[in-house]
Amino acid sequence: MKIMEFLNTPYRDLQKVAAHYKSAYALADPFPNITFSEFFNPEMLDEILEEFPDLKKKGDIKFNNPNEVKLASKGEGKFGPKTKQFVHFLNSEPFLDFLQELTGIQEVLLPDPYFEGGGLHETKPGGFLKIHADFNKHRLSKLDRRLNILIYLNKDWEDEYGGHFELWNKDMTECVKKVAPHYNTLAMFNTTSTSYHGLPNPLTCPPDRSRKSLALYYYTNGRPEEEVEGGLEDHNTLFVARNGNDNVMRDYNKKQKLREVVLDFVPPILTKAAKKALGRN
Repeated sequence: MKIMEFLNTPYRDLQKVAAHYKSAYALADPFPNITFSEFFNPEMLDEILEEFPDLKKKGDIKFNNPNEVKLASKGEGKFGPKTKQFVHFLNSEPFLDFLQELTGIQEVLLPDPYFEGGGLHETKPGGFLKIHADFNKHRLSKLDRRLNILIYLNKDWEDEYGGHFELWNKDMTECVKKVAPHYNTLAMFNTTSTSYHGLPNPLTCPPDRSRKSLALYYYTNGRPEEEVEGGLEDHNTLFVARNGNDNVMRDYNKKQKLREVVLDFVPPILTKAAKKALGRN
């Protein structure tokens, strides 16, 4: 497919778009970010929405804990043919060049063909994703995670349904920006150990609706020293409480950290045996 088949008319000259919005991206609060409406070819996006599976029935990953209640795909297994074409475009040279120019990231941006943590995401009524900073190293390549893009696939979405994407300041005292997950909205932001974001309030859409999105992450070999937080050189997702108020989250996070410490010291053969004895995969 040609580039014009992926992009809506005003955005087909990607380098011109990047040059025009580069300053706005860099100066955005609370960390570099931007949102575009009607960015992609709507006819193409309609075909992708048609392919979107019910991840409750066909999903690969189901999160259900005090920090997150959501569904996600793993790899390309749940992508339909149009979705595969689209995400391959988003990982292609023209789009990478666009991201590089827009964000001003100096190191060479690399896509993630494994879709580690990315791909199809779906949140059903009552679901949420509490405020967090993303894991900062790719599990397989160990590259540094630098950039997220989110593409929303929700037609006729009402504000009363919730599901707004929230960006919070470093002190976790204020939500600085909210983005409604309207159809054909592209949101992107730099990822660091303090780029706090999420959709923390339970979704209130009707039972026959859900919040759908595509997520892609981009990496570099190394990152600027000023982005490295002492003691957080390599970490998993860091969930944080809004204004310090969330005892359930804190207790759960403590248990998770203890589990990680134990796994670091227990030989893999013993952990596998324990899981088998408990009937877990």
